[in-house]
Amino acid sequence: MVLVWSSAATGVDSLPPFDAGALLSQWGLAPLPLIVTVWASGLYAVGVLALRRRGDRWPVGRSIAWGLGMLAFYLATSSGLAAYDTVLLSAHMVQHMVLSMVVPLSLALGAPVTLALRTLPRRPRAWLLALLHSRLATVLGFPPLAFGLYVLSPWALYFSGWYDASLHSAYVHEMMHVHLVAVGALFFWPIVGVDPLPGRVSHPFRVLLTVMTLPFHAFLGVTIMGQKTLLGGDWYPALHDGPLGAWLPDPFDDQRLAGGILWGAGDLVGLVFFVVLFVQWVRSSMQEAQREDRRLDRLERRQRLERHAATEVTPAERAPSE
Repeated sequence: MVLVWSSAATGVDSLPPFDAGALLSQWGLAPLPLIVTVWASGLYAVGVLALRRRGDRWPVGRSIAWGLGMLAFYLATSSGLAAYDTVLLSAHMVQHMVLSMVVPLSLALGAPVTLALRTLPRRPRAWLLALLHSRLATVLGFPPLAFGLYVLSPWALYFSGWYDASLHSAYVHEMMHVHLVAVGALFFWPIVGVDPLPGRVSHPFRVLLTVMTLPFHAFLGVTIMGQKTLLGGDWYPALHDGPLGAWLPDPFDDQRLAGGILWGAGDLVGLVFFVVLFVQWVRSSMQEAQREDRRLDRLERRQRLERHAATEVTPAERAPSE
């Protein structure tokens, strides 16, 4: 395995042809993804162990979802996929979809806020509750705002100078990754509805918001596929004319592939999320029906007892016989 230091603008001239072997061998040691992955995974594990030590249960599915989310984040930012994300627009687009959809959705299903509220000491828990009830959290959790940021920011990324700057600056490149995860989290976290966050809406509205994202991804993908100019300016043609030109595809062909990936992956992940929301909706309806059945049973028992008490005649109340 070859370990390379991740950079947006350097260290690409010696990359081998892009294939499955390269994805497994061209790993990077980018400091920010490594630190985030280690700390986020470690703190989550500490919280789960703290619950177990005091005899409380934590759903295994949530732990698995969190682990998958952190694994997807690290693979997208440090594996061979990250090594080629400035060489092939198609590789970057796969990374984009993982960071903006797969990672936020998986982490939201892990319910880390709920875990923190159940395990933090009193003062840090009070700070977290104050943050959750703050005006900032309310604004950021406003569903139309989160939806707008989620569907419009990719257009700003690819049709402004932002994407070109990310190709030339390692700092801008890393901040783009942070942005993709953050905007995805703002959109998915309240919709998933596991954590007690501001902005949670009813299940029908959650499904509606999810369905509404599908045309935006499709339209953006088709737009990129039909572009007569290259995203990133002369970055990809310059790479094609250099040492990597022996195996790099034509930049326009790769751009069309990238647009197709955005279109297809957006619809696929969106449909998976739709299934998740539908399952949550069905479970919530069943739980609500069970609660209503228990309430009606208690009401019926109370009424039966009241009728029995009303019809019962004690000996003291009986009229004396003559």
